[in-house]
Amino acid sequence: MSLRLLIVEDRRSLAQMLAETFAREGYEVTLAHRGDHAVAMLRDDGPFLAVLTDLKLPGADGLAVLAVAREVDPHLPVFLITAHASVDTAVAALKQGARDYFPKPLDLDRVLAAVAAAAAPRRALLAAPGAGEGLPELIGGAPAFLAAVAALRRVATTDATVLLEGPSGSGKELFAHALHRLSGRPSGPFVAFNCAAVPDSLVESELFGHERGAFTGATARHPGRFEQANRGTLFLDEVGEVPLPTQVKLLRVLEENRISRLGGEGEVEIDVRIVAATNRDLAVAVAGGTFRRDLFHRLRVFPIRLPSLAERREDIPVLALHLVGRAAARHGVLPPVLRPATLAVLVLAPWPGNVRELANTLERSAILAETGSLGPTELGIDAVACRSGLDDAATRVLAVRLAGGELDELARFLGVDVRRLER
Repeated sequence: MSLRLLIVEDRRSLAQMLAETFAREGYEVTLAHRGDHAVAMLRDDGPFLAVLTDLKLPGADGLAVLAVAREVDPHLPVFLITAHASVDTAVAALKQGARDYFPKPLDLDRVLAAVAAAAAPRRALLAAPGAGEGLPELIGGAPAFLAAVAALRRVATTDATVLLEGPSGSGKELFAHALHRLSGRPSGPFVAFNCAAVPDSLVESELFGHERGAFTGATARHPGRFEQANRGTLFLDEVGEVPLPTQVKLLRVLEENRISRLGGEGEVEIDVRIVAATNRDLAVAVAGGTFRRDLFHRLRVFPIRLPSLAERREDIPVLALHLVGRAAARHGVLPPVLRPATLAVLVLAPWPGNVRELANTLERSAILAETGSLGPTELGIDAVACRSGLDDAATRVLAVRLAGGELDELARFLGVDVRRLER
């Protein structure tokens, strides 16, 4: 996707110098010399990769450009250029959602680094698959994640049973939905059943259904999840929690495509594609005698391993943009801009709950945000836990790159000397 950097500067010599500088770095640049022209471009000619605008402009000032950018594209990074006398105004603009500001005379290295740090997740977000491709929320470019998505695409159009393996919160249900949407049966039902969410005594009834009078309290016929998912997809989440007695019956259904309701005398034929998921190592469960070996192999026809968030930290910035935008839309608020130091903190945090924990953190922060931007202290993340991320060189380098001109703020939040970040 070819995305343009919009530079808004009334001094034509400075505008041309900036355009040439960014062009040498591989950016496609569009120039505007008036604020009102930039506003029109934002409304009619987007999306843009980022906006670099002077604060003082004819037609409309940089704050007006910022306001329209936030209105038409809340995730669009906007950077301000300001004279020293206008620094207070620029700082106020940060609270309104500006990504950063650069005082004159410009430090071009800092400008380039800041725009580059914002451009990478912006590109990834805009290049993410749309709903028409069946993968609207499978966002990321880390090798381990791309391998999982490639495997998903390869198997989706078949009816092969898929076993999604990965830690809790890594996105297994999203993958299951994508498998259904890309399958040959997308118009059929998608039925999800969490095998760990019901008592052992009820799992069989929930899966296979029951007839009236099958047991105390069974006052009417109840179609089970297999019947509900007929001609569609049945997602068996936490399949490793299915009780051993029910595993025998589950294996038979998978092999014969017929179910027997509890208390029933006949059998019902079904046509269901099975997608199962587990956060346990089922091979260990088989060795320990808590999971049947034959069922394990029947479910694991096509395994797909989903990486933890710690294995794909380079995806955290784009995931954060997507998740905070989704949360803001759900609650009817404007998504706050994630400050450079904030993105760095998100990269450093441990995330034992994976993408689910990241999503919950950003949803809470979006609701509580009092200004147009979120700083590191507003995330509710423990600084001590984040400091452990500095021990990994690649994670530290990524965090420093994202922090850009807010490296001192990142160091203050973490409680470390800034030299520890720059080593």
